[in-house]
Amino acid sequence: MVTLDAFRQAQQRLRGVAARTPLIEYFPSGSAVQQHDRVLRVKPESLQPIGSFKLRGAYNKIATLSDAERQRGVITYSSGNHAQGVAFGARAMGVKACIVMPRNAPKIKMDATKALGAEVVTVGLASSERRKKAEELALEHGYAIVPPYDDEQIISGQGTVGLEIFEDLPEADVVLVPVGGGGLISGVSAALKMSGSHAKIIGVEPELANDAQQSLRAGKIVTLTPERVSSTLADGLRTQSVGNLNFEIISEYVDDIITVEEDEIRDAMRRMMSEMRLVAEPSGAVTFAAYLFHEKQLPAGKNVVAVMSGGNVEPALVAQVVTETDAQSAMTGR
Repeated sequence: MVTLDAFRQAQQRLRGVAARTPLIEYFPSGSAVQQHDRVLRVKPESLQPIGSFKLRGAYNKIATLSDAERQRGVITYSSGNHAQGVAFGARAMGVKACIVMPRNAPKIKMDATKALGAEVVTVGLASSERRKKAEELALEHGYAIVPPYDDEQIISGQGTVGLEIFEDLPEADVVLVPVGGGGLISGVSAALKMSGSHAKIIGVEPELANDAQQSLRAGKIVTLTPERVSSTLADGLRTQSVGNLNFEIISEYVDDIITVEEDEIRDAMRRMMSEMRLVAEPSGAVTFAAYLFHEKQLPAGKNVVAVMSGGNVEPALVAQVVTETDAQSAMTGR
């Protein structure tokens, strides 16, 4: 299990590598003052060098490998952001990187991974398929595996997001965190609560990929089909199940997990662009969607933090979201 000391060591390793992202206050509809009792602050991990929080865990993991392991090279399996994190970290340390990605990964993420010097191998849609291929290649070539979420060093790196939140806003009442495989929320929740925070930690998932919510309710890991999870716009949250270690930590430190709908994610993306001047990928916008449309499901408290996990979004999707009319919102009463 991870420790507070492990989070602090990861924070030291990441100095000068990962950006220390700020908390940006949200003013509804551009108002100069808050309109209600809650104050929302967004933590934009889109400001990282690779546009995502994934740099934190990937770099921390590679930095803790032995010299012999790094000399053989590293491999991972990812739909995009972790791929870039591993490629970035490997290049920074002069390590060969091989990445197994689904063939439907966003082109912007695949191109960025290749541009960072990594070899990319593509497989089908299932997260289990890309993991199996990575394990085969690791066995064949001797690569060290850098898991996307189910690993202590990955979790320790992602948990530095939580350390920063506690340092900048120790009085936070509610912290909203996206949930895919569980690396970010397990790290953030453990780091915050081990630091002494009394904040309620709420995970947010797309309704179409709510494996973590189902798992927390059932008290055991629930696995969804690749067909179901691949149908959500939030490509970074298309994992079929949370990791084993992640689930242990989530069960201990996470207070609840709620879901958002696809149209709510699109609305949140559009409003982040128009009202906060932040470009969020769908996976990064789910927490803002939860704040906008599911406030009654959130715990009481004035100070709310929404972690925006990344901003690596296809330009065509940005254009589509920006130019959509408000007709759909009007039809749903939003």
